[in-house]
Amino acid sequence: MVKSYNLALSFIALLSVIGCGNNSNQSPTFMRPPIALKKTKVHEIHGDKRQDPYFWMNDRENSEVIDYLNEENAYRAFVMKETDPFQEKLFQELKGRIKEEDLSVPYLLDGYYYYSRFEKGSEHPIFCRKKGSLNAPEEIVLNVNPLAKEHSYYQVGSLSVRTDKTMIAFGEDTVSRRIYTIRFKNLVTKEILDEFIPNTTGSFTWANDNKTGFYCVKDEALRSYKIFRHILGSSYKEDVEIYHEKDETYSTFVYKTKSKKYIIIGSGSTVADEYRTFSADNPMSEPVIFSPRKRGLEYQIAHFQDEWFIRTNKDEATNFKLMRCKETATHSDSWTDLIAHRTDVLLEDFQIFSKYLVVDERSNGLTRIRIMPWDGEEHYIEFQEETYTASIGMNPEFNTDQLRYSYSSLIQPNSVVEYNINSRERTILKEQEVVGGYNKEEYATERIWAPSHDGVLVPISLVYRKSSFTKDGSNPLLLYGYGSYGATIDAQFSSTRLSLLDRGFVFAIAHIRGGQYLGRQWYEDGKLLHKQNTFSDFISAAKHLQKEQYTSRDRCFGEGGSAGGLLIGAVVNQSPELFKGVIAAVPFVDVMTTMLDESIPLTTMEYDEWGNPNDKEYYDYMLQYSPYDNVKAQFYPAMLVTTGLYDSQVQYWEPAKWVARLRDMKKDNNPLLLHCNMSTGHSGASGRFESLKEMAMEYAFLFDLMGIKE
Repeated sequence: MVKSYNLALSFIALLSVIGCGNNSNQSPTFMRPPIALKKTKVHEIHGDKRQDPYFWMNDRENSEVIDYLNEENAYRAFVMKETDPFQEKLFQELKGRIKEEDLSVPYLLDGYYYYSRFEKGSEHPIFCRKKGSLNAPEEIVLNVNPLAKEHSYYQVGSLSVRTDKTMIAFGEDTVSRRIYTIRFKNLVTKEILDEFIPNTTGSFTWANDNKTGFYCVKDEALRSYKIFRHILGSSYKEDVEIYHEKDETYSTFVYKTKSKKYIIIGSGSTVADEYRTFSADNPMSEPVIFSPRKRGLEYQIAHFQDEWFIRTNKDEATNFKLMRCKETATHSDSWTDLIAHRTDVLLEDFQIFSKYLVVDERSNGLTRIRIMPWDGEEHYIEFQEETYTASIGMNPEFNTDQLRYSYSSLIQPNSVVEYNINSRERTILKEQEVVGGYNKEEYATERIWAPSHDGVLVPISLVYRKSSFTKDGSNPLLLYGYGSYGATIDAQFSSTRLSLLDRGFVFAIAHIRGGQYLGRQWYEDGKLLHKQNTFSDFISAAKHLQKEQYTSRDRCFGEGGSAGGLLIGAVVNQSPELFKGVIAAVPFVDVMTTMLDESIPLTTMEYDEWGNPNDKEYYDYMLQYSPYDNVKAQFYPAMLVTTGLYDSQVQYWEPAKWVARLRDMKKDNNPLLLHCNMSTGHSGASGRFESLKEMAMEYAFLFDLMGIKE
């Protein structure tokens, strides 16, 4: 479904023609960019008519759509052909920093030490355990590699061990649509059973009777909406539905408390939560509502002894607080404060131990860990770097004085640390090894603040190699952003990022509104009718970095994925002159069409994030920034757009339509490339190495624009 026109070749295509030399017998000497056929489609609502000439791409079963995507892939490959050797070098470089034979830090649970490991050359993990001691013989719980061998994509979801430790349930996705089939393995006979459960979220929660379990299935829009009870040894067709979440703005899930006393059925939307509980010892019992849902009331629960602990925004606690109640009186009217609300501190998470309460907090953008003995004086674990991230790790046991947490910064490799709460001594159990050597003293990290359009200061975390950085605007810089769902992009280490830094790039994270870097209000100020703040913050960050000469306009690049791809799409419409090039990964760019189609996965669940465009006020506001609807006849930076044919979060046709419209309307000759992985979804390729090939392609795109050839 491609119509060829006598258009002038783009500048990048001409370069590719020259580069083909005398190889015309083996490959074409040039290739025009695909020009997608336009078909009349008008969306009408609220008296407004939107032209959508590429709506026909909304059908992955249509061979003409597949042909078009294949032509886009061929064009991208042609334009970037000269970089192929460099891409292979980058791939080997990225792969070479990863320790091929690797082992996670074992954790103790119910008498077994559990861990995962990788063997040399393997793409997937091997899940293992040892009984009673780390010196005991290894038992392989699940080796993912032979299971993945027959599939172009294979991903294991959560792995759940039965109460008697003789059976596991695990989810497998072979399509990359995040639709998992639950399977079972007998750990005594090592046999994977024929028994299976299709169309699930991938997790399975065992009751305490060693035969009953609970799981969640998805509807046609991929919303998790029903909980079923399964009896091992029976067909899933005989399973009993125990809960149906009928509100399409909610999704549901199921899990067991750390105390192992209760099975929890949760339902959540963007702005409200509700839980039901029943005894894990009596899986046939009826779930009882913990506290009824109320719009605006968010809460999460954890059980310990005869009490429940609740993280909640009750009573206008915007940054959340911690409350408690007796297990016999769980309505919100019975909750009492344990940690009061603070306007300057976000309570992000908590874990309960027999002698301690441990809390994850965020203050002024930085995470901190608070230790609160049930009896005794509290204290914080101190961290010294200017910008970093720390969080409570895997701590499945109640009765311990050892706390595990993770720590990382832009220059400090990821570490798992064991902290003795009594002596306050720290032991690094594992630090990420960068194969080939890495000296963090060769790199520098900073945190600076950029004034946004309304005077609000936006934090930016930066990292660069000292020897190649000069604060005179000469360094290329990649600015990364997300800014949605309250998700915070923290300053964490990446070994793959060294390939950028060692070639002179500065890497920067703009902690824009829409995330929770500066607390819950930072999120509220970047959603719904305040969404433009997200885009303006990113634009302001780019301007500030250029003004302060960390980079310059002809050396500044932008990147974002998924909702961060929406960010990139909006920004290049509004301020394209700030960027030499951008990468938009699996971008959510056709906002209006998607949010008006309730059959598309996630649409109804996200009305409280973006707004419901069936309401004219939200329609008018969203239409002002929707990237696909705001493409202009103007100059755009060089662009690389990626997607996956089976993407369940952002359907492939959104970036495909966007690229088609950009190519039709833009006035420049800068490269515009679409890469559609025809066998994957939102998360890209499965396996720890295969995904690096796409990263190598993205890096090569950036380097080529800067004239970096090796």
